[in-house]
Amino acid sequence: MNDKSWPVLSLADAHARLTAPGAPFETVPATVRGVPMLVWKHVPATAAAVFAQARAHGAREFLVHEDERVTYEGFCRAAAHVAAMLTERGLRKGDRVALAMRNLPEWPVVFMGALLAGAIAVPLNAWWSAAELAYGVRDCGARFVFADAERLARLKDMPPPVEQVFVTRGGGAAALEDIIGAPAQWRDLPDVALPDVALEPEDDATIFYTSGTTGAPRGALGTHRSLTTNIFAAPFVVARNALRRGAEPPPPGKQRVTLLAVPFFHVIGSLSVLLPNMAAGGKLVLMRKFDPAAAARLIAAEKVTVAGGVPAIPLSLLEQEGDFSSLELITFGGAPSPPSLAARVRDRLGAMPGQGWGMTETSATCTTHSAEDYLHRPHSCGPALPVSRIKVMKDGVEAPPGMVGELWAFGPNIAKGYWNRPGAASLVDGWLKTGDLASLDTEGFCTILDRAHDMLIRGGENIYCIEVENVLIQHPGVADAALVGLPHPRLGEVPAALVQARLGAAVTPQMLRAFVGERLAAFKVPVEILVSDLPLARNAGGKLVKSELRKAFGA
Repeated sequence: MNDKSWPVLSLADAHARLTAPGAPFETVPATVRGVPMLVWKHVPATAAAVFAQARAHGAREFLVHEDERVTYEGFCRAAAHVAAMLTERGLRKGDRVALAMRNLPEWPVVFMGALLAGAIAVPLNAWWSAAELAYGVRDCGARFVFADAERLARLKDMPPPVEQVFVTRGGGAAALEDIIGAPAQWRDLPDVALPDVALEPEDDATIFYTSGTTGAPRGALGTHRSLTTNIFAAPFVVARNALRRGAEPPPPGKQRVTLLAVPFFHVIGSLSVLLPNMAAGGKLVLMRKFDPAAAARLIAAEKVTVAGGVPAIPLSLLEQEGDFSSLELITFGGAPSPPSLAARVRDRLGAMPGQGWGMTETSATCTTHSAEDYLHRPHSCGPALPVSRIKVMKDGVEAPPGMVGELWAFGPNIAKGYWNRPGAASLVDGWLKTGDLASLDTEGFCTILDRAHDMLIRGGENIYCIEVENVLIQHPGVADAALVGLPHPRLGEVPAALVQARLGAAVTPQMLRAFVGERLAAFKVPVEILVSDLPLARNAGGKLVKSELRKAFGA
């Protein structure tokens, strides 16, 4: 391929061919919560439909975790047992089931089991502190909590209205292993019938927590339709890329093997990776924590075809030696990445680069960008999927191509709103006001320029500045505080704080970092704190002037 021969087909023509009547990615009109839009005709309508597709993969391997290997049949039997157990213990449709555990084979078992029982699954951030985990459990009103031993230790005083707690790989509560056994035993579990629960596309399915500008995490409420819409994102863009280069979309073939270092509790890990692979029969190789050398060994040993996560992951792999010949795609996102990264991935690792744009409130992917399209537009996050729409709004009207404004998103993947916060979501006639500043080109390729909200992203984790600032100000020796993001070659950004000390107070950076670390997750703790007795730069309206404050760090 050279620039003169690519693209063979325009973006509009590729989308039209793939979504036409009778095509695999056919789109049809539907009314979702009173709003007309397009939906995938053939995507599984509910989690139960995804489960049925997963069961068809039978003896094929699904999950690999260290020396544990789980087949689809073993996974499905374990998930069915969790669903039946929850129903037997009184779970009613719409009850919340919270998950607080790291990436383990048990995580998707509980997630799917809860959904099959008619529950709303609530994945909690496994990196949260004890107070943050307790807040999430209390805010969603979980009746049932599933945790690993480490998370359960943080939740010693379980908040109401929790009725039952199950622990895996540890003691202190009812053991999940007493119900389903260890992963190696799942394939031998007796087959049990699924609960007799009617699931509809617009039934509530998930609550994923995302920090808000007020500093308190908010739970984005998703439906079964928003849960499953993302299943077609990855295969659609593979087919689109083929058409763009003049080839036919590849038929279903060898198993897709994904190295997963992204947490399941992220919409990326669960909705962009877990469910699409479950539906298509892919294999997930789980890592507790990303380690470049270990990742290189796993890629070679498991013949991994897809890897990725935040930009730090491909950047680390670029520095590793190993057999990467099986890699076909490396995806990255969730944090700023250098435009040169796409070409480096292609040249050094031999894999196509990929990324996209989405957020918790969009149930992961809205735009997709990979292969030649990404290499030709390395600053873009791609065009919207056929069932999604995006637009840039400026001063109350839709902006023309090239103009910067606030990005709005629309489609069946958009969350219904925030749990316990009616009216809090920025929804206008089905359009979500994202708060991101962006522009679109004439073909619809989107470029994210900045975030309108005061937020930074550290290695894929959102950090809302006001949340950390509010904690710093609680310290008796602090008069004022500001959090800013500093560029980092691997994590994208890291938090740093400027603090005005109270007159006569003896305050040190080490003291303040420990103070924040006792109250917030470790990734939110500022890596650097500058303490001064001088007032922080604020404008006439009293708002912190972050551009000036960053200069204190030489940024």
